[in-house]
Amino acid sequence: MTPTYNRKENLKKLYASLCEQASKSFCWLVVDDGSIDGTEDLVRLWKTEADFPLRYLYKENGGKHTALNMGIGLIETELTFIVDSDDWLPENAVEIILKYHEKYRKMEGLCGYSFLRFYPDGRVNDAFYPQDEWIDTYINARINAGIAGDKAEVFFTDVLKQYPFPVYEGEKFVPEDLIWIQMSGPYKMVHINQCVYISDYLEGGLTRSGRRMKIHSPKAMTERARLYLNDTSVNRKTKCKMCLLYVIYGHFAHYSGKRMADGLKQKLWYMAGFVPGTFLYLVWNYKFGKKAEQKT
Repeated sequence: MTPTYNRKENLKKLYASLCEQASKSFCWLVVDDGSIDGTEDLVRLWKTEADFPLRYLYKENGGKHTALNMGIGLIETELTFIVDSDDWLPENAVEIILKYHEKYRKMEGLCGYSFLRFYPDGRVNDAFYPQDEWIDTYINARINAGIAGDKAEVFFTDVLKQYPFPVYEGEKFVPEDLIWIQMSGPYKMVHINQCVYISDYLEGGLTRSGRRMKIHSPKAMTERARLYLNDTSVNRKTKCKMCLLYVIYGHFAHYSGKRMADGLKQKLWYMAGFVPGTFLYLVWNYKFGKKAEQKT
């Protein structure tokens, strides 16, 4: 599944990589989040010539998370693999995924698989897993293990449908780990040292948009920090970072102190982060908030 917005030219590389897949046991769902660059005409042309099923959906622009909600709600296959419009797959990606799914599909308590992403030059995105086919939660295998960067998650569709992305009025960004952390605990993943995804971080993409994008979606970012702080399995180092972010984005969201404190199981985290978090909020608001508003 690919959510896209005005990425007509970038989609061509992804489409070409799908055409080259060794296994064609997949369906490509493209959810167009309000593109005005001719994406629809191009994808409908591909639909007539592709040797795999291709489905196209159009919606009004609302952000990647709303496109994901729409697409996931309609997916009928066992697995869902979210591939961004500016990335592509190595030719054996589907074959690798299905091989591991055949091995683990009947194991209880799993929500999917986490494979590796590589950069176009062949470097791994951040790190390999210390153990191949490591079965553990997202929090233990990624957060507590200190493995940052992006990975390629393939989810069991029936589990993914249970965790829709929240939608906040006026906000067009929700970090995907806001959902992944909710799955962590009830479910584990198989972490596999195989590359099934090539990432190319282009200018204008969500990853490159950085902090300015996040402060314009403060409610989602506050909720993300809250989930990390309330999860007892998250390590202390991560919680120290999240307590600052909780205060920072809470200020941007104009939440009251009482609401912020009441949202945490341990209110001491809010108290500990209030002074340094408020200072950082003032700095970020000057650098990324007010200046951004002046440019619009």
